[in-house]
Amino acid sequence: MTQKDITFVADFLTEHFNEAPELYNRKGKYFNVERVGQYLKDEDDDLVSPPNTEGNQWFNFLKNSTHLKESPLLFPYYPEKSLHFVKRQMEGVIDQCLQKPADVIGKSVHQAVCLSLYKISQSEDSTSQLFKLPFLWNDKTSHIHYVLFTILENSISKIHILRRHTDTSRSVSNGILAVEFGNILNNSINESSDSRCYSCLDAHFYDDETVTVVLKESVEQEGKERILAQLPLS
Repeated sequence: MTQKDITFVADFLTEHFNEAPELYNRKGKYFNVERVGQYLKDEDDDLVSPPNTEGNQWFNFLKNSTHLKESPLLFPYYPEKSLHFVKRQMEGVIDQCLQKPADVIGKSVHQAVCLSLYKISQSEDSTSQLFKLPFLWNDKTSHIHYVLFTILENSISKIHILRRHTDTSRSVSNGILAVEFGNILNNSINESSDSRCYSCLDAHFYDDETVTVVLKESVEQEGKERILAQLPLS
């Protein structure tokens, strides 16, 4: 230990472990405990050295406010308790607040449609990831909900677009379709003979009318080309 370390420890002991006669009548509490550690104890006992709130602007503000003093929106303050105690109290209140919405939402959710996207054989690992980068988008103007995704086993050069009307009683044409990139991005006759193929790294809706995709060349070679493309839904 350096002299600086020793001085630091000595100052700590001097500050926090002075004799405290006012605590003698409390069993085992003859010294001021470390003032940070007392807040972290997972117990319901009162703090040995509660904070001094005198002059605190927030407490003075609450005390002088007729409306806020009894407001149910303010979480009650427990100056004599540790943070663990306050945490348990707050968790109880939050659980109570969320229980009713959870019940209502849970009872209102139902299956609108079931689509079979792919099948896996029994010999395959059922936990293998075949469904990749699902991205959700809600077109509030047309009341259409979109899901973008790729199916790895099917074709990595395809991106699938699933769309449903937000009103489950209504349907939309072409509920699910796939866009295959292949070599459509080649811009000359010479390049088309190169049979370039692109796969989708990522896809997101840019706006209600446009999809942004990140593509890469599927061939295994250095310096594989990356392309950022924006495709109109139309």
